[in-house]
Amino acid sequence: MSTPFVVGLTGGIGCGKTTISNEFKRLGITIVDADEIAREIVAPGSECLGAIENKFGNDILQSDGHLNRAKLRRIVFADPNYTEWLNALLHPKIRAKMLADIADSPSPYTILSIPLLFENKLQHLCNRVIVVDILPEQQIQRVQARDQSDRQTIESIIAAQIDRHERLALADDIIDNSGPQKNSVNKVLKLHEIYTKLTKCV
Repeated sequence: MSTPFVVGLTGGIGCGKTTISNEFKRLGITIVDADEIAREIVAPGSECLGAIENKFGNDILQSDGHLNRAKLRRIVFADPNYTEWLNALLHPKIRAKMLADIADSPSPYTILSIPLLFENKLQHLCNRVIVVDILPEQQIQRVQARDQSDRQTIESIIAAQIDRHERLALADDIIDNSGPQKNSVNKVLKLHEIYTKLTKCV
């Protein structure tokens, strides 16, 4: 059995990681998305959602019983102790599911999309790492347009993430996602060719 070839995909909030991962998916590449897994493990009725409700009260739930992620994010980013508690609850389960999904991937290589790849020191899981990058002001504008978060909350999230220049320095490949989408699509196509060739060397 061959060793899976894993390409990490990361970037700051609002950089457009989903747009890029969708382009790889369109090419037939399996996407293992940490955010999607995180949503799965806090679904209504799950053990993790029960623990979160016990910790923060039933006000942390939406009327339909799902987690109010925006509210939880505000609480957690305001208190490092809550961040530590939540990470200890969720990260082991997310990691286990990620590794299982990578092992089951049928595509030549697998995209492992993790927003906090470097912050959580998970780059060792990857053969290569792509950083999706835009300017900080673009990040703020895109997140405000996406989920109506206030500027202060977005700036706090950006500040809690690894410094942009440090993130870029750690990248094997960079996709500048600040311009027209066709530029990003062309970059994905070029990287797809590279990764497909590299998988044959593993």
